[in-house]
Order: sequence, then structure tokens, then C-alpha cells
Amino acid sequence: LASPTRCVQLRYDHLSTGRHYRAADRSIRGKPAKSPQLPTRLSMLISSSSAIENNQALALWIISFASSHIGLSAIRTPLISTCGQIARATNLTNRKIKLPSYWPGDDVNKNELFPDADTAGRQIYRAGYTIISFLTLGGALSCYLGTNADTALELSKMQRLLCNGAAAASFGVSIASLVNASPLSLMPGFESSVTDDDGNDEASILGLSRNDSLKFTPMGLTRITRHPLIIPVLPWGLATSFLAGGRPCDFILFGGLGLYAVAGCAAQDLRVVREEGSVGTVFRDEGNELQRFFAKTSFVPFGAVIDGRQNMGDVLREFPWLVFGGGCIVGGVIEDLLLRWLLGVGVVVG
Repeated sequence: LASPTRCVQLRYDHLSTGRHYRAADRSIRGKPAKSPQLPTRLSMLISSSSAIENNQALALWIISFASSHIGLSAIRTPLISTCGQIARATNLTNRKIKLPSYWPGDDVNKNELFPDADTAGRQIYRAGYTIISFLTLGGALSCYLGTNADTALELSKMQRLLCNGAAAASFGVSIASLVNASPLSLMPGFESSVTDDDGNDEASILGLSRNDSLKFTPMGLTRITRHPLIIPVLPWGLATSFLAGGRPCDFILFGGLGLYAVAGCAAQDLRVVREEGSVGTVFRDEGNELQRFFAKTSFVPFGAVIDGRQNMGDVLREFPWLVFGGGCIVGGVIEDLLLRWLLGVGVVVG
């Protein structure tokens, strides 16, 4: 038997190449011999391969999310017509099921569930659109959470502050857009309620009555860009990509959502240029109101101000400053909670 103070001679014969790897005899006086580094390198290779596969799967989910949204929007007119016909054929329409009077997206005085074939088609379309959103985006998030945690990008305090500020401001603009009527946003137009000749108050909520014609008049945020709800997703996505770690998976998920936002808005504009008459919450462009709205507004933020179609004084006067400020605070809290949650599940590397 070999002396306990000496290691056993190790010999690795690589028969295919004829090379021999030997660990020389040496006195270790109770210390174990160093293990070969091959297993370590192999595990690193396997881990790297797994990360690449996860990133590819994540990219596939993001592409599925974006393409399904843009694709469904591009063919929504025939889809809505088909869904409406099916609802009418199965006797689902005109059941007198009331919805709140301020319910977004439906025509005035049609705040019912499936009141007629046209409205039923739109409601079914939006429900399906929402389900597909949850499925594809949920799949992307699940894949992202399963991605191996690589080395995070180190940010300075100033860089982190700028990214946090950009994310909070992006939230602020999107939240403020919810009170800024637009044909491309979720909210309809409202005005102070009036009393008719019989003394009946037409108010629907908080002393306001719905007037969808107002959303075709550029005001506040829509003087800056006609897409104030969605365009802020781009700076938010880029900022969150860095804050979450700056790894490939971060840019694929959050940066991918930002690119989808821009592509989706561009697709909406293209449908208006083609005069398809169905975009955002507008399903019929009667009187070419949507065309006039697009002629007065811009896709690129402040584009209409720069070329003179809009006035910066009007922007500053009508800008929803209070809601924007509150939205920034809420957005900063949401961003912090999101990053803390990702850190808690082991995705963000601090």
C-alpha cells in the first residue's frame, strides 16, 4: 500500500489521440490532490448551453406575443364580423345584460353585453385578444424566471438613478394618458354633465357624461404623440433591462416589449393610412374624424410641435401635471416592487 502521506498516482490515457495526462507523485501531507478541471469546464459549458436555449425560448415567446397582437389587430375587422355573426346565430345577442355606463370601448347607449351583432363581435374580439395576451406574455415571463442567473451588469449610482427616473416617468406618462381622451387609448371622452329638457341629469359618473367625439380633438398628451399610452413602454423597457441586470434575457424580455410597443403603434398608423377605418377604440371612421386627428398629431414625440402643427404653449397648459406626478410616484413604487420580486425569485443578480 502507498504511504498515507503520498497521493495515488493518477493516469489518464486518451486512446483516440495517444496523449497521456499524468499527475506527478508529490507529498501532500494530508492534503487532497487537486481534482481535474475538466468537470468544472464541462458544467460551465452545459450551463452556458442551457442559458442559450432559455434565451431562445424566451425570444420565441416574445415574438409570439408581439406577432399575435399585431396580427390580430391587422385582421380584426373580419374577425369581429365573424364573432358577431356567431353570437347572433347562437342567440347570445340582445339579452339586456347591462354594463357600467362608463364602460370603455363601446358606443354610447350600447353599454350592454352583446346588445347586437356588431357590439358582440367587438366584445368577443377583445376578450380573445386579452386571453392570448395573458397566455403569450405569461409564457415569456415563466421562461424568463427559469433563466439561469448570469453575471449582472454593474451600474453606478448615477446610472441607476437615471434608469429609475426613466422607468418612473414612463409609468407617469402612461397613467396620465388614461385621463387624456384619445381614439388610440382605452378611455372614452367625458364632459361636464348637462340636464335635458325634462330635467333629467345625463351624468354617468362623478358629474360627467360620456362624449366620444372629444377623443378626436388633440389635447395635452396627444399634442405630443398620438400614442401616449404605448410609446412610453420603449424607455421603460430599456431602463428596466439595465436595472434587472443587463443580461441577454433582460434585454430580450423588457427590451423586446419596448420594440413591440413601437411596432404595434406603427402598425396602427399604417391601418389609418390605408383607410381601413378600424383602429384603437374606433371601429368606424365616420366623417373621417380619425384621419383629421392623425393629420394634426405625430407618431414621434414632439414631432407635431417641431413642425408647427401643435403649439408648445397648448401642451404645457393642457398637460395633466397632477396625474403625471402621481403616476411617477406610483410607477416608481411598482418598478421597485418588480425588481425586488425578481430579486426574490433569483432572477435579478445584485
